[in-house]
Amino acid sequence: MKHKIVLSIMLGALFIAGGCGKSGSKIPVSGENIESVTAPILNTEGNNIGEVILSEAADGVTISIAAEGLPPGVHGVHVHETGVCTPPDFTSAGNHFNPKHKEHGFENPKGFHLGDLPNIEVDAEGKVAAKLTTKEFTLKPGAANSILDTDGSAVVIHAQADDYKTDPSGNSGARIACAAIGK
Repeated sequence: MKHKIVLSIMLGALFIAGGCGKSGSKIPVSGENIESVTAPILNTEGNNIGEVILSEAADGVTISIAAEGLPPGVHGVHVHETGVCTPPDFTSAGNHFNPKHKEHGFENPKGFHLGDLPNIEVDAEGKVAAKLTTKEFTLKPGAANSILDTDGSAVVIHAQADDYKTDPSGNSGARIACAAIGK
């Protein structure tokens, strides 16, 4: 009888330790909620051409971009300081997210902006599906480097590739698509 009780306790402990949740689900060790934000991507005519999903985990913020109807080629992508996307030029999104007042570009010795991101490549059919991850900003409201501040932020796709060194925007050209985040 004593062995059966011990065996039952051990099996119960293994069941609990092994996890009784769904396979593949992730629960943050800290117990914090993982932030996630979704926004439509607008083109210069104001049409919805895709979606941006930002999600935060221990390895940083992942920006998932899925869109179509873009010009093929390599394009600069940046997080801008204001969550307003007014076509056709999206100047309403302001400058790059840059709370540390640096210059632009990963290769700039005086840079880089926290909103600087790697280039994306749009295929010959005008479609893109890209994931970019950064630890430079957060989705946690109230943090000094949060893009979810009082005026929000925007993910902006530019007409040309970012050269990663020229201030203020890496010679990436006109703003051709925009997604307002957190406003």
